[in-house]
Amino acid sequence: MSAPDPLLLPATVQQHLFATGAQTAQALAAAVAANLQDGVRRRRRAGLIVPGGRTPVAFLDQLAAQQIGWSGVTVSLSDDRLVPADHADSNEGVVRRHLLQKAAASASLIPLVSAASAPQVQLASAERALAAMPRPSDAAVLGMGEDGHTASLFPGAPGTAEALDLRRPERVALVSPAGAPHPRISLTLRALLDTRAVMILIQGEGKAAAIERAARSDPARHPIAAFLQQKSVPVHVYYNR
Repeated sequence: MSAPDPLLLPATVQQHLFATGAQTAQALAAAVAANLQDGVRRRRRAGLIVPGGRTPVAFLDQLAAQQIGWSGVTVSLSDDRLVPADHADSNEGVVRRHLLQKAAASASLIPLVSAASAPQVQLASAERALAAMPRPSDAAVLGMGEDGHTASLFPGAPGTAEALDLRRPERVALVSPAGAPHPRISLTLRALLDTRAVMILIQGEGKAAAIERAARSDPARHPIAAFLQQKSVPVHVYYNR
């Protein structure tokens, strides 16, 4: 099985194309680990933003085994649902089970969801907690849906337009996608771009077509476009069929 052909993306986007998901996970884990180790070496602390869901599980498992200075690494999430960490839909739970294990068990985690029940209270709590995140982070790993959403920045969802506005100072936003069973908290575009590198992980031909559409679209319709079209932060796409 051979690697896929390059995607139709802006020339500023660096593409890493692989034949299998296992190869993609290994390469992405190695790249993220190198960034984190460099951050620890240069400033004795490093920051990492990771997604939840099913797609990044193999990558998180691979990253957990990387031998770097994990005690100097602080991890947070690109987004999460407002559910307890032991809930099946919790992104925090995915990160705890698949990343904060093995060598990475000594890393620190900044959750986005707290014990408070009121969404606005949770939002304020997350904003305060993220003050401890090394800035810029050393890598922000993102997923993408076939509708062009990334993190919990869904096209047309209440909260997304504000979260995409770089003039706003907030680092987190409440987003309520139509039909979703849980409201969500997401890092804003401003917070996600506060990084040394954005790394987008996608798999399958459906997502390849989606990211190519997004590259020519408006962020209001395809929020991932805000990352693909900006030129301030290096963007890497890791893709396999």
